[in-house]
Amino acid sequence: MTQTLDRSAPGRPERLRQALSVEAISKTYGDPPNEHVVLQELSVRIEPGEVVSIVGPSGVGKTTLLRCLSGLMAPTSGRVTYGDREIASPIPEVGVVFQDYSRSLLPWMRTRENVAFPLQGRGVKKAERLAIAEEKLAAVGLNVGRKYPWQLSGGQQQRAAIARALAYQAEILLMDEPFASVDAQTRFELEDLVLDLRRRLGLSLVVVTHDIDEAVYLADRVVVLAKSPARVVDVVQIPFGEQRDQIETKADPRFTEARSRILDEILH
Repeated sequence: MTQTLDRSAPGRPERLRQALSVEAISKTYGDPPNEHVVLQELSVRIEPGEVVSIVGPSGVGKTTLLRCLSGLMAPTSGRVTYGDREIASPIPEVGVVFQDYSRSLLPWMRTRENVAFPLQGRGVKKAERLAIAEEKLAAVGLNVGRKYPWQLSGGQQQRAAIARALAYQAEILLMDEPFASVDAQTRFELEDLVLDLRRRLGLSLVVVTHDIDEAVYLADRVVVLAKSPARVVDVVQIPFGEQRDQIETKADPRFTEARSRILDEILH
C-alpha cells in the first residue's frame, strides 16, 4: 500500500494519502452476442499528489472510466482500489467535478449552502458546514457565498463546484471535461487554479479532457486511450514539475513534443 504525508497548508492536521488504482478493469454493456465492450483490461495508477490527464477519441470510454474510478459505476471485471480498499460505491476521499457543473448546483440554494450540502448527509452541524463551505470557497478564490448559482458567471459556478468537492474532504478530484464550457481566458485561470490547489492541498487530480494542450499543461502523466474497446496505448511523462506558466510552459519545445506524440497516438 502506497502512502504519503499530506502537503496541505500550515496548521492543517497531517493525513496519510493513498494511491488510486485501476486493476485490469473491463466494462461491457448488453449480453452476448450483442454485447458492447467499452473498456478492456485497462490498468492505471494515480499516485498521491499526482495529476493524471486522460485523453482519447470521442466516445472511447473516458467518462465510463471516470465513473468506475468514482464508484458511480461498477466494472464488469477487474477492480478499482483506494489504498487497500476496493471502491464499490462513492467514498468521501474521491470527489467528482462534472462537466455540466451548472446543473450540479441547486438553483434554490445560495452558493455556500450548495458547497455545504454534501456534509449534511455526514451529520455535520449547520454552523460547521457553513464554516467549512466558506473556507473552501476562499480556497478557490470566491467571495460569493450569499449569491445564488444563477447569479454567478460560468467560471464562478465551476469554482463553486470544485469547492463543494473539497468541502467533502476529497483527497482526489476526478474532473470530467471541467472547463469545456467556459471561454479561453477563464479556462486558463481555472487550469492554474487546480494546479495551485494541488500544490497547496496535496490533492491528486484525474482530468478527462479532449483538449491535448490542457492535458499536457495540467498533468504529470498523460494516459492515452485507443478506441473500440478502450485500452491504454501510451503513457506520456510530462517533465515540467508543479510550477507552470501558461506562456512559458506552452512555448517549451518539450510541450510541443509531448503534444505531437499524443496527437499522433489519437489520430493513428
